[in-house]
Amino acid sequence: MPIKKLFAFLGTTFLAFALFAAPTEAATYTVTEGDSLFKIAQKHGITVAKLKTTNNLKSNTIQAGQQLVVPTAKETTSKSTATSATAQVAENMAQQQTTKPAVKEERAYKTIRVTSTAYTAYCRGCSGVTATGINLKKNPNMKVIAVDPRVIPLGSKVWVEGYGEAIAGDTGGAIKGNKIDVFLPTTAKAKNWGRRTVTIKVYQ
Repeated sequence: MPIKKLFAFLGTTFLAFALFAAPTEAATYTVTEGDSLFKIAQKHGITVAKLKTTNNLKSNTIQAGQQLVVPTAKETTSKSTATSATAQVAENMAQQQTTKPAVKEERAYKTIRVTSTAYTAYCRGCSGVTATGINLKKNPNMKVIAVDPRVIPLGSKVWVEGYGEAIAGDTGGAIKGNKIDVFLPTTAKAKNWGRRTVTIKVYQ
């Protein structure tokens, strides 16, 4: 092989290796006013549990100016990048499809029977913003449930019988033990839900 072609080949090989062999790394995120662990995790495509574990957080309380480590990964090969992108899209779609029963085919780490009631963003004394920072008045169609964090970790994805796939994104003074409160957009729907015993599956 001629010398020029050899150098050109080696140069191309080195460039390809540099592009596709980038190592895994972590990014630093500075908490701003109004941030919550749920918002930060959703923004970076990770779970609240992963964010808490990475930063050794024992609670969901964060403060403006606080530095958090957010796990990220650069592409290792063009194939793995495509696979990761596809997986991320699938995860986002799963989060948005709040009423499809396909989630029941996933492997839940906990299946329990609970007593359920319902609430709205406009109940007496309610701010409309959940314990994890979700504004229910701005997101009236979002599926959110209030839980006892000792039973169901905040930020978990949960399937609720008769309600669908939801996020464990709120708490309540009366929500203790095996009890949940499902968010519904109107008072009429909340009253229609009433009090019932349902099966729930906790996924993450």
